Amino acid sequence: MLPVPFKHTVTERFLRYVQIDTQSDPSSPTCPSTMKQKDLGKVLVEELHAMGITDAELDEYGYVYATIPTNTTKTVPVICFCSHMDTSPDCTGANVKPQIHKNYGGKDIVLPADKTQVLKTADHPELLQQIGNDIITADGTTLLGADNKAGVAAIMDAAHYIIKHQEVKHGKIRILFTPDEEIGRGVDKVDMKKLGADAGYTIDGETRGHIEDETFSADMVTIQIYGVSTHPGFAKGKMQSALKIASELVSSLPKDRISPETTEGKEGFVHLIHMSGTIEKTTLQFIIRSFSRQGLVDLEQELKEMTAVVMKKYARSTFDFTVTEQYRNMKEVLESHPSVVQNAVDAIERSGISPHLSSIRGGTDGSRLSFMGLPCPNIFAGEHAFHSRQEWVSVQDMEKAAEVVVNLAMIWEERAE
Repeated sequence: MLPVPFKHTVTERFLRYVQIDTQSDPSSPTCPSTMKQKDLGKVLVEELHAMGITDAELDEYGYVYATIPTNTTKTVPVICFCSHMDTSPDCTGANVKPQIHKNYGGKDIVLPADKTQVLKTADHPELLQQIGNDIITADGTTLLGADNKAGVAAIMDAAHYIIKHQEVKHGKIRILFTPDEEIGRGVDKVDMKKLGADAGYTIDGETRGHIEDETFSADMVTIQIYGVSTHPGFAKGKMQSALKIASELVSSLPKDRISPETTEGKEGFVHLIHMSGTIEKTTLQFIIRSFSRQGLVDLEQELKEMTAVVMKKYARSTFDFTVTEQYRNMKEVLESHPSVVQNAVDAIERSGISPHLSSIRGGTDGSRLSFMGLPCPNIFAGEHAFHSRQEWVSVQDMEKAAEVVVNLAMIWEERAE
């Protein structure tokens, strides 16, 4: 039970934030990958200053750091709440026009600017858990940006409540908003010494009540195919097109397994995300996902063997196969810090909802932060159908996420000495 009733600001904040285009760009070498991400960072710093959080800052790399000072005499571990500001490159985030569907009645939702975009309960069964709640969508022409501006708004709402109500006893709290999470670079430039936290929580999950203590482990595989180019008029018996070889490799991938569209649960996958090139040289990029390190190795070896089989047909062509580590399963770290997860479970329960521990078929900033010394599970923010024009979030779920943040701060203080 919170000491003072929560007058939420999360919806108003969320509606402002999603109208700021923060799409990241995997082809950009800079950090942040797009300077427009700093537009949201500047707004957040201004709002944090207005709350009275005087040290809020936006650094050169697009990270927002802020501190809520302790208000207890106890020695409490420093906890961090983290969300990312960028939105996915998979779908435009410019000119977002959020729509509020009040008192949702359980029917399909037709988005107004593109009536072919319909949130069908058959495709989104979670909607049936939202009857009577207020659903926010975009207008059908863009994504919404709930991933992860729902989390950003929940943290800001919680910070506003904590600062305003000194009855809420807590230790030192660090706030971190990151750029470029959607392109796998969300914590590349985090200053862990400056952050100075002992445990963290990303607020970047889906269904209300869920806490995720396990993620995929992830690698990227880049295959460079070097063909033989010659004038097409004199190419017989000579040309070996890298483009055609790459296409043959893609066609040889299994149709009934190890792809995102054929896997679920704890199954890993091999996913082609980019192919480009010329007759002489073609590049393929794959993301490899598995819940175990050995699973990654096995999938990578299978892909390499498939490549070698195809390449045997083209004796004068060659290939390079490069594996780049992206992140690892946070459970490897969290198993050594059971109180971090348990406190989150208890905070969800204290917020009046049933906690549900689960695995995520993806990753968060917390995956890498855990291996950088900050054990960091992921807590729901209420976002659904992310990376698409049918993305949606519930107002009431965002409010509950904000309450969980506050309860977590209180629980850490209560259990300190």
